[in-house]
Amino acid sequence: MVALLDLITRLAAVADQYLRECLQMLVNNFTPPIVERNEVPTWAVSRKKDIFSHLCGSLKTISDTVPLAPRMLRDIIDRSMPKLFDNKAKMISFVECMLGLDTDRMGDLIGAILLAKVVDLLTELDVNITWEDILQEEHDKGIFEMELEDLDADDDGDGFGQAGTKVCLGGNACAEKLDGLMVVVCEHLKSLDRQRLYKEFVILKTIFRASLLRVHRSKFAQFIMFYTCSLDPKTLGEGFAVFLTDIVTEKKEDPISRMSAVSYVGSYLSRARFISADTVVTILKKLVDWCVDYCDHQSKREATPIPNHQLFYATCQAVMYVLCFRLRSIMDYPNLKSDLFHMPFGFLFRHRLEPLKVCLPSIVNEFLRQAKDAGLVAAFVDPAAEDAIESDLSRTFGGINRLDMFFPFDPYLLKESDRYIRPNFEFWSMVKTTYSDDTDDDDDELEDLDAPEMNVGSLDDHVEIDINSDDDDLEYSMNKMSITPHHSFLHQMAMDSDGGLSMPARIRPSTSPPSRWAMSGESP
Repeated sequence: MVALLDLITRLAAVADQYLRECLQMLVNNFTPPIVERNEVPTWAVSRKKDIFSHLCGSLKTISDTVPLAPRMLRDIIDRSMPKLFDNKAKMISFVECMLGLDTDRMGDLIGAILLAKVVDLLTELDVNITWEDILQEEHDKGIFEMELEDLDADDDGDGFGQAGTKVCLGGNACAEKLDGLMVVVCEHLKSLDRQRLYKEFVILKTIFRASLLRVHRSKFAQFIMFYTCSLDPKTLGEGFAVFLTDIVTEKKEDPISRMSAVSYVGSYLSRARFISADTVVTILKKLVDWCVDYCDHQSKREATPIPNHQLFYATCQAVMYVLCFRLRSIMDYPNLKSDLFHMPFGFLFRHRLEPLKVCLPSIVNEFLRQAKDAGLVAAFVDPAAEDAIESDLSRTFGGINRLDMFFPFDPYLLKESDRYIRPNFEFWSMVKTTYSDDTDDDDDELEDLDAPEMNVGSLDDHVEIDINSDDDDLEYSMNKMSITPHHSFLHQMAMDSDGGLSMPARIRPSTSPPSRWAMSGESP
């Protein structure tokens, strides 16, 4: 093998003769031979690392010798990238060997292209996994149980996960391939030194901005950014939060990107355990200040329909969502508590736009419950608002043209790659609320807030609904799938119960066309 690779390397250096053929031959060997039953031979598995090392070494030698080689290699890799329905072993081997080139000088030359191709592949696999493919039963660890309609109750999938979590992707081939690729990418990122990791982070931010931010059917691919940030919380973790916040507050950004960014920053600050309370307060101040500026701007104009204020309501909801997760930890630091208490929540929530009546009642109620216990809202919250009774405003914000908000960093459901995410992920069952020591009943009430609380629709447009079901059940299911309430009696019914409304662990990605997200009003 060594002699053959040496020959190929020498032939590639012959001027204008065999460069393309030699590069193609080397790239063809990124994937092992596949024998019967789509399996990789035992000898190929045992020698994989050695083979990959020699292949990457030969390609780097050629690139150092022939200046045109990196550009030609980039084009060859582009044409040779695995396709959606390729064999899993082939796909993983190709990406693993390809990322082996993303180091040192070769990485500087074509690393951005390599990473972009990998993220595109991850995203393609991700969007081909619909929520009909996913079934999970949560018991101890708070991964949200998706209650899918029309699934056979007797169909038991393979159990996996950790500490009582059972996740089943129904043997979905795309999910299995994505899981394997996430392991490969995470291992690659983990192996980088600090300097190279920062370069990769800058590249990944650009790729995220171009490829992932506006993809509302993505469920797992975005966790590449989550894991990258966890490797350097101070620099990368905080940098990503600022990056998202700048998109939200930048008026020149398009409305869809701003809406997606506020979803990401709210979910990220809530779920990333490695983000400090100080960073959380800093980002919250920026978001609250933007909301206040928006209110000031609207106070000078005539009232406009609620859909024109979608970004404002989404930002208010993100702020409340983050505080549901982080308020207790912020209160432990007197300086941060002081900063939080000086934020103009009173002005914001008393404004005529009435965000407390428009945002999802379960989030509003949980926020008010914790904020009241902490003394944050006692001075300005109206008793009626405290009950978050649904108004005409909320129904207008909802309905057919509702804005479907989603929090992208929901509990992670892939089996093998879960080990990279879980240690740094904040499950709702781990959260200490401001009232958590009040009574023993509180623990019982909140222990499964990441668990089954809402039905979820498919990320495709073919949500199936049983037209023979009871009207109340149908309305209840539709309410659970939306970020906003649809019928006030549902909320009142929940408030009349002992448990009240619980904090949602998942908010589904939008199935609405982009035109519904457009904002016609001028915003700061």
